[in-house]
Amino acid sequence: MDNNTEKDTDVILEVKDLKTYFKTGPHKVVKAVEGVNFSLRKGKVLGIIGESGSGKSVTARSILRIVESPGYIAGGEIRFKGQDILKLPEKEMKSIRGNEISMIFQDPTTSFNPYMTIGAQLAEAYNAHTPSGSEKAKQEIMRVLKLVGITNGEEVIKKYPCEFSAGFRQRIFIAMSMILYPDLLIADEPTTSLGITIQAEIIEALSEVQKQTGISIMIITHDFGVVSQFSDDIFVMYAGRCVESASKKDLLRNPKHPYTVGLIRSVPLLEARKTKRLKSIPGFPPDMSNVPEGCPFASRCEYAKDICHKEVPALKPVGEGHMCACHFPLDYDINEDTELG
Repeated sequence: MDNNTEKDTDVILEVKDLKTYFKTGPHKVVKAVEGVNFSLRKGKVLGIIGESGSGKSVTARSILRIVESPGYIAGGEIRFKGQDILKLPEKEMKSIRGNEISMIFQDPTTSFNPYMTIGAQLAEAYNAHTPSGSEKAKQEIMRVLKLVGITNGEEVIKKYPCEFSAGFRQRIFIAMSMILYPDLLIADEPTTSLGITIQAEIIEALSEVQKQTGISIMIITHDFGVVSQFSDDIFVMYAGRCVESASKKDLLRNPKHPYTVGLIRSVPLLEARKTKRLKSIPGFPPDMSNVPEGCPFASRCEYAKDICHKEVPALKPVGEGHMCACHFPLDYDINEDTELG
């Protein structure tokens, strides 16, 4: 969320005009992230939401500087605790990854080595930055397992990843990400491919971790149901850009961008306070190698006018702490949506 009124001491992560591109041919570049700006306050949760291909995960990987070739960061700043980490040498960046900034990936199946016990992998993560002996490592392993609600740690650490369900493996991976007391946790689609009940358990585990440690969390998802349960601020991405950002309460009750409204309409939310017929967004996201002129959402927007197909709307304030990139921001109240009642 772009919040210029926040004091610098309150902000742990600030992203300014981030651009991450992928060169897919001699004269062809995919602008996966195009000029993104947001900040994350200490001890808070920022939800980044959008459909597949919107640039969410690329933004997360850019923060850790793990964008795979042919991708590259083309410009911008990523200030972590006041320091632009894009300017750091790789050696210093390695000391930050996992130690100060940790990440949970979306597929718990591929996050573990199938040939190593859970205990060995947790110990390896701990000793990578803090080589202090097996006894100290085991103490920390037991601590983080309890942090995510795993009370039978002695039994768990002796087993292999294949002996647990995907949901339980994800819970263990959350524990692994917390083993070095990081200041920032990035959770990239942590509930994808999990059942509804297990999704709720993972969100509950993350919430408990945040409450007990005070860690700052950036959660990336395509599901508004997830960010409605677990976030303080919400940042909506479409076609590599931010289209809207605000506090959770403000954005869920008074969304201004047609794309945000479409996302909210497509999932059941407690904030709606009435039973509604769910409605999908027509059409498909644009081909990022050939983004149309004007607003990228114009071809799917029921409110689009001529200017929307010609000019990209700037991200502008539409209320206190509320930003929107739309030529014609909506005056919309989710609780008064009679169309869907």
